[in-house]
Amino acid sequence: MDNSAPHNSPKKNCPFCAEEILTAAIKCKHCGEFLDDSKSPRSTEKNSPWYLRKTFIVIALGFVGPLALPLIWLRPQTSLVWKIGLSIGICVLTWVLYQSTLQSIRMLEDYYELLNNL
Repeated sequence: MDNSAPHNSPKKNCPFCAEEILTAAIKCKHCGEFLDDSKSPRSTEKNSPWYLRKTFIVIALGFVGPLALPLIWLRPQTSLVWKIGLSIGICVLTWVLYQSTLQSIRMLEDYYELLNNL
C-alpha cells in the first residue's frame, strides 16, 4: 500500500480533464497536463525570444544552412550533446551538398563543351 498520499489529503478537480487530483499536484496523473504553467517544458519555449524557438531555427537552417548554427548554440533548451551532434550533421550535409553541386556544374560544363564541338 502506498503511504505517500494519505486518504484525507485535500483534493481538487483537474482543470483539463476534471478528474480528482491532490491539491498540491503539479501535473495531473490522469491526463498528464501541467497544472502550474511555469513547470511545463513548453513554457520555456514560449518565454524564449522568437529567434531561439525551434520552428524559426529549422526554417533558418533550411534557408541559410550552417549560417544558422549560432542560433542552435544560443538556445538554452538544447543540450550540449544535441548542439554538437546537430553541428556535425549540418556541416557534413553542407559539405555533401557542396560537392554534389560542384559535380553537377562540372557535368554541365562537359555537356556544353560537347555541344559546342558538334
